[in-house]
Amino acid sequence: MNIVILNPSFGDNFVRVARWAAKSRGRVQRHPEYLLTAAQVLIDHGHNVHYVEAAARNFTAEESINTAVDLKPELLVMHVTTPSIYADIEQARIIKKKAGCKIVFVGQHATAEIDNTFEIAKGVVDYIMPREYDFTLRDLANGIEDSQNLGLCWVKNGLVRKNLPRPDIDVNLLPFPAWQLIKPEWYPDGGKKFPFLTLMTGRGCNNACTFCRDPQLMYGYKLRNRTAELVVAEMEHDLKLHPQIREIMFETDTFAAERQHVIDVCNLIIEKGINKRISWSCNMRVNTDLDLLPLMRKAGCRMLMTGFEFGTDEHLRVIRKGGVSVDMARQYSETAHKNGFTIHGCFMIGAPGETKESARKTIELAKSMPLDTIQITGVASYPGTSLYKWAKDNNYILAKDWRDWLTESGEQRTLLSYPQFSHKDIDEHIDIGLKEFYLRPKQIWRMFISITTMGDFLRKLHGFKAFVQYFAEKFVRLLKGQGLQDKRQTKFLHRTVRTKTVPMQPAHY
Repeated sequence: MNIVILNPSFGDNFVRVARWAAKSRGRVQRHPEYLLTAAQVLIDHGHNVHYVEAAARNFTAEESINTAVDLKPELLVMHVTTPSIYADIEQARIIKKKAGCKIVFVGQHATAEIDNTFEIAKGVVDYIMPREYDFTLRDLANGIEDSQNLGLCWVKNGLVRKNLPRPDIDVNLLPFPAWQLIKPEWYPDGGKKFPFLTLMTGRGCNNACTFCRDPQLMYGYKLRNRTAELVVAEMEHDLKLHPQIREIMFETDTFAAERQHVIDVCNLIIEKGINKRISWSCNMRVNTDLDLLPLMRKAGCRMLMTGFEFGTDEHLRVIRKGGVSVDMARQYSETAHKNGFTIHGCFMIGAPGETKESARKTIELAKSMPLDTIQITGVASYPGTSLYKWAKDNNYILAKDWRDWLTESGEQRTLLSYPQFSHKDIDEHIDIGLKEFYLRPKQIWRMFISITTMGDFLRKLHGFKAFVQYFAEKFVRLLKGQGLQDKRQTKFLHRTVRTKTVPMQPAHY
């Protein structure tokens, strides 16, 4: 079967496969590791597979459509998101009309909103594959009857049919992603050595943060790690396929959650000498076993992407960031810094119960730790998460339509708004935090002296340009009266939000 996997366009710099589907403040792009894993499954079963990266390459909608049509798909697989769903359906409609192909939707939004997606698609979408779709897509392409294909959602006689869910995949049975279908240079990121690739050492997560989509919607609350042999073999494969890459990012939510797994991976990297050829980075939590850090550093780990999130223990608890505290964050950052790691801190503003005072504590925490770079986002509330359900039940979400998830310029829109801490307060504190962190002389000097190669310079330049562009675009929107949209949102808020304080107990989720 001739299959086209399309990552559709939706405006310049739209990051479709990231945790937040929006134009990122850092103007980064994410690799489509899950789409390309599914692509390789299909290739291994003899299918002719094409991948169209219209999002990261900033294609226009017309280029996205025409490229897909020219490949003459019999089956078109599209990754869809919450803010882009109407545009995704429209592209699918045109492609289906021109190519006469079947349409499959995958991704977090399609998983969370199966019935609504079929309803608004009005016959355009033939199949939705919620959660892990690798083997459901394989079975569809291989001709398995729709009614017998576990995990498949489809329409028959006007009714949505939802087959029994497919059991969690044994991740050791999955092939390496089909990176031969992309160029690493399509995916800029000021925080990574460029060019780089991502690598999933496992799927799922042992934690239950209320805002996090992937464990709730796609891969479950159990971390399923691949064997150390497979992880290291994939690193070798990536270096052979794309010898120009300078870094590999372990994109698994919590790489260091299982101590022995980390030890096995690091020791094998050292044994194979990969640490002498390339650096790697990973996502971390502050309650990581700190005794692992020296071994990770020896094995070539360069940067730790760390979810610090909030500057108060109360708000860490309210989002169910289990087993962590502000004191742990401080100890972790100091230890990682002493071991020579670059530390990127991830912070959020806008938790249930947030106030200006607590948001201020988050900003001060970020400034007080030895962090090299940070990101600050508004707490995103996506369909299918427990936070979304709680916020919707309590009328704390401003959005009335899926399009409302983005600003007119494609940035992430702050949708949570509380009586004591409005969406405008959240946005204001995000900008304050970014400015106060990056514009300190101490931080400017830290970033300057970290430049040791031309690659370092280019990464810092990309980050600087993204920083300036983000605030410049906000200033231009302000001059153009973009505040009118905020006024409309505030009016909507006053109509819908109950005048009560936000409950601070996780039990309310």
